[in-house]
Amino acid sequence: MDNQTKIRVAVNGYGVIGKRVAAAIALQEDMTLVGIADIGADWRLRVANRSNIPLFGATTDHVQNMRRAGLAVAGNLDDLIEAADIIVDCTPKGIGAKNSDTYRRLGRQFIVQGGEAHTVTGHSFVAESNYGTALCRPSTRVVSCNTTSIVRTLTALKQAGLLLRARGTLMRRATDPWESDKGGIMNTLVPEPEIPSHQGPDSQSVDPELDLVTMAVKVPETIGHLHYWSVKMTRMASKDEVLQAFRASSRIATVRTVDGLGALNSIKEMMADLGRPHANLYEVALWTDMLRVQDDELFYAYMVDNQAIVIPETIDAIRALGGKTADASVSIAKTNASLGIGDIEAIFNNAAAMDGGSHDK
Repeated sequence: MDNQTKIRVAVNGYGVIGKRVAAAIALQEDMTLVGIADIGADWRLRVANRSNIPLFGATTDHVQNMRRAGLAVAGNLDDLIEAADIIVDCTPKGIGAKNSDTYRRLGRQFIVQGGEAHTVTGHSFVAESNYGTALCRPSTRVVSCNTTSIVRTLTALKQAGLLLRARGTLMRRATDPWESDKGGIMNTLVPEPEIPSHQGPDSQSVDPELDLVTMAVKVPETIGHLHYWSVKMTRMASKDEVLQAFRASSRIATVRTVDGLGALNSIKEMMADLGRPHANLYEVALWTDMLRVQDDELFYAYMVDNQAIVIPETIDAIRALGGKTADASVSIAKTNASLGIGDIEAIFNNAAAMDGGSHDK
């Protein structure tokens, strides 16, 4: 694709999410990464400099600090915004909302992350649920990691005509792995103080029709989140029918404990063995041999990689705002192919074919 027809994308904030979003943008044939902005001058920005990613300081003072630290800096945030069609804001919670005024002032479309309120953009995004409503919008919000997983799985059941209502318990990692020396909890569990926890209403900001209640507790680990769900279905259904509904989503990967994937760390290790950057698990990893159906009730559990699950959603959100790819399935397929989404299922489907049997037997 000609560079002039590609979507020019800037990333503001180069932390856990920002650096993954920037790397994913660089893999897209219809996008170009025009640069990243940040306020620091630490190892993260030095790695970006080494990778020849254009670096911008959030303010003139930050530009000067970066240059004093020996970093090559192309300009300030306003310069970066002027060079871009769409800004992906990956700054800490609350900063994106403040930055939105700048993006609007400079007439640029923008995306914020799930830490910001729905009211910042008036639209919350999960590709398989509401891609079409984001087309050509001035802005959208890619919801949080937990909310993304909830909407993905419940949308799969809803599209199969099986979802009536859902109740979920979320065990949330205490902090991001790279910051585990700075905070988090040890030798305790911290329940979220209100029921429903915020993820339920947040999911309804994407799909108001969802009937769900969430409860959450913070646990002393940093690998990822673990969800348990109890779903009242619209009718009696078989386990095979439920699995077929989940597998209709390309971003739900079915795994089994009997394959040695009985814990969060083993799934994360498999991502590293697959060669994914940062061992990213972009999919919801849902255990099929744990899933149970009793008449019209469904019980299942899955893992969420809090650092990776929103990356494909952000790429699709860029395409939706850009408006050149109107079909959600086309965008999702492009994003999946670029990130290797689908290789988990391929491994086990190939193994099942060699055995002459089903992965779920």
